[in-house]
Amino acid sequence: MADVTMEPMFEVLKSVQARLAQVDGKIDELTQATQALRTSQISILQEISGVHATLVRHEGRLDRIEKRLELSDVPHT
Repeated sequence: MADVTMEPMFEVLKSVQARLAQVDGKIDELTQATQALRTSQISILQEISGVHATLVRHEGRLDRIEKRLELSDVPHT
């Protein structure tokens, strides 16, 4: 009976382990990139919210000015 050794199996397992380490590294990179995108989106949403608030404030001021000057889009009869 021939001697059977585990050496070829260990070599395959070493290769698999090295590839899994690479996959883990790539997953970590993707996780970091996803988190950076989330942070960026939150920042953009906050900026949009600020712009919206400014527009609402200006619209209110414009409405008050139009009332004070008696300006209207409705034609007089």
